[in-house]
Amino acid sequence: MPSEQTRRIPDMSETATIAFIGLGIMGSPMAVNLAKSGHHVIGYSRREASASRLIEAGGTRAESIHEAVQDADIVITMLPDSPEVIDVALGSSGIFDSAKRGALFIDMSSIAPSASRTIADEAIKRGIAALDAPVSGGEQGAIDGKLSIMVGGSAENFERALPYLQSVGTTVVHVGGAGAGQTVKVANQLIVAGNLQVLAEALVFLEAQGVDTQAGLQVLSGGLAGSTVMTRKGESMISRSFKPGFRIALHDKDLKNFAVAAHESETATPVGTLLAELFASAKAEGDGDLDHSAMFRHVERLSGSEQG
Repeated sequence: MPSEQTRRIPDMSETATIAFIGLGIMGSPMAVNLAKSGHHVIGYSRREASASRLIEAGGTRAESIHEAVQDADIVITMLPDSPEVIDVALGSSGIFDSAKRGALFIDMSSIAPSASRTIADEAIKRGIAALDAPVSGGEQGAIDGKLSIMVGGSAENFERALPYLQSVGTTVVHVGGAGAGQTVKVANQLIVAGNLQVLAEALVFLEAQGVDTQAGLQVLSGGLAGSTVMTRKGESMISRSFKPGFRIALHDKDLKNFAVAAHESETATPVGTLLAELFASAKAEGDGDLDHSAMFRHVERLSGSEQG
């Protein structure tokens, strides 16, 4: 018989019971896609209204974390930062207190790599399998089920999780042991932040020079400067439409996690340090709840050209 730690998770031809903790901008569409794949998804969020889309897709809402996870084969979290994940996983009546031995815990939040390693160590003690599996692709990627997912943990646990992760993402890659997924994610956030910042500076520059920015964006997108960030965020910068898909406050948090991890590995990150300061400044100036494309506003302010 398989051990409790490696108890078989139902494959995609069967219905698994999945607890999904955190039904925000990203978590809600991810939970919906899992429900649409035929699984019994039990969602939990402190805000009852957050579960509405999951319920419409055939899922249910639990009144507590304990209720959500006690009979789950798989438990997924999608929460803002390390303290929330640690509290939900390790706290009294939390996931590890309530889940069955052998359950598979997948944290898809973006948190500090060191926090993921701490959680993974505790999971082993509790007889629970654990992976860190942060995502990239934003709200639209979550809605479309086309996220990029970087996974840390054992190869065995990755294979168990893969069919379920493929319900929410199209690029799912095992990148190493516990914490490796979060390490790749903070590197991802560094690259995205750099792209956002230089795109914002370029567009503010083009406006100041009297260039048609729509035409400029079109030709830049077709050349070597083109990028996913330019395609997805350029128009919102030009139109100054900053409804949050991924908030500046969350990107600021990710860059702080990157800075800590870089310090631990004694890695020189001069551009990363500057980006962290710029995003922190934008947050401090009141833009934290706007989409991270609102770094355009920060460049405008620095240039003395911000529109009302």
